[in-house]
Amino acid sequence: MAEKITGAQAMVKCLEKEGVTAVFGYPGVAIAPFFNSIYDSKIKSILVRTEQNAGHAASGFARVTGKVGVCVATSGPGATNLITGIATAYADSIPMVAITGQVNSELIGRDVFQEADITGAVESFVKYSYLVKDAKDLPRVFKEAFYIANTGRKGPVLIDVPIDIQNQKIEFQYPEQVSLRTYKPTVKGHAVQIKKVIKALENAKRPIICVGGGVLLSNAQKEVCQFAKEHSIPVVNTMMGIGVMPQEHPMYFGMVGNNGFAYANQAMNQSDLLIMMGARVADRAISQPDLITENTVVVHIDVDPAEIGKNMGPSIPIVGDIRHILHDFEKYEISGDYSEWIDHLKQLKQENKKVRHPKEGYVDPAEFVRILSESMEEDGVYVADVGQNQIWSCNYYVMRKGKFLTSGGMGTMGYSIPAAMGAKQADKDRQVVAVCGDGSFQMSFMELATMRQHDIPIKIIVLKNNYLGMVRQYQHFTYDDRYSMVSLDGSPNLEMIAAAYEMPFVRLENMNNIEEKIKDFLAQEGSGLMECVIDSYDLV
Repeated sequence: MAEKITGAQAMVKCLEKEGVTAVFGYPGVAIAPFFNSIYDSKIKSILVRTEQNAGHAASGFARVTGKVGVCVATSGPGATNLITGIATAYADSIPMVAITGQVNSELIGRDVFQEADITGAVESFVKYSYLVKDAKDLPRVFKEAFYIANTGRKGPVLIDVPIDIQNQKIEFQYPEQVSLRTYKPTVKGHAVQIKKVIKALENAKRPIICVGGGVLLSNAQKEVCQFAKEHSIPVVNTMMGIGVMPQEHPMYFGMVGNNGFAYANQAMNQSDLLIMMGARVADRAISQPDLITENTVVVHIDVDPAEIGKNMGPSIPIVGDIRHILHDFEKYEISGDYSEWIDHLKQLKQENKKVRHPKEGYVDPAEFVRILSESMEEDGVYVADVGQNQIWSCNYYVMRKGKFLTSGGMGTMGYSIPAAMGAKQADKDRQVVAVCGDGSFQMSFMELATMRQHDIPIKIIVLKNNYLGMVRQYQHFTYDDRYSMVSLDGSPNLEMIAAAYEMPFVRLENMNNIEEKIKDFLAQEGSGLMECVIDSYDLV
């Protein structure tokens, strides 16, 4: 008879079998058996300073590695604090397994100390959730959870484990494969639909491809770039699609949406064939989908059939993984001449470039983002937060071979620092920079302690305007400058914050010698904090 181990030990063994190298979490009594068992493992346990950030760190880790990120919290408030991190991952289809401790099985439902129905609470924004009732089920549950999280449309899976289940003894055997009768994600596109797309391309005069985050999740950037270049088809992207096309690609025409470029939106609106690849057709990307479908053939390619037709009715729907579908496209000859269309788009781009008139005596955030991204290492990871800093980052970040991370679907302030921690933990040799506003910085600067404790060196840049800038801008246009609850007076002295965590500090108050100062800041060993003083009334 095999030696029996506890459920907590089995949980750790499951993680080891899945190749997990790091977990981000916060302990408590209900998850203590698990953390006691992981003590003997080579898996790195990283103590964040609040549970929400464990979810964001796991997200950053997953987006750099392509593997499932793991976060862990205790029951009750620990689990509920984790919810925003889970919801953020769900909105952007990030593969994650969230493990929560739970009160004793026989006490569930009695409202005992630190009990929360976490599986019920997260029902609307997880791919699946488990409440484990027998420790013998743990190996199967973990195998299924990792499979579900990282297949089909990726996303978070929750595993809730009562403390008595963690202490229960079992004989451990990890399944070699997963068999889920009701979960069979489609990978390969339908051949008939693919032929329809080929024919539509041959008939089109003004085709355009709009790429979303699904292309990055499928790791299909190379295929998209090659397809667009080979057939001279212009490409635009949603916010989550930033990073698919390098800036210098001849077929790249910028970001669409409310905060995108006018010429990119015009290009999409004027097209006669729109191919949506791995994009949800969300409201911030396409605010009036009905206007586009009136005169345009719409192809929607997505691995999640629920997304197709949800926001915009496609002429040709294709369910499947974009990388596989692009490989199928290669089997066909495509005869189409779009040279007039490309010339027209180049002219549109030239005529509709954003013109800014920044106030002198401050750091121009748009120019700062451009110089910063060009000064970073070619494969560096740029993590944008939410607010005006995000829009400046999206519009002026210069994409090369690196990664651009942000919270898109949920728009979660405070995302950048913990996500950057996860990205750096995923690849210690890679340069990682987090850019945030002074509002979002104050939502997660407690993680400077995590960076210090666990030696996770990242560079943090705070664009400081003393306002919740995006809301202030909305109030400026919508409520005639009636500014309510947006002033950040009372904010801490960032130089003293940096000193408290023994981090180098740099303050930029204007554009003088900015390239040299940015390069010096990036070249410093270890972590660093840079404050950029920007005009309080600058607009994106």
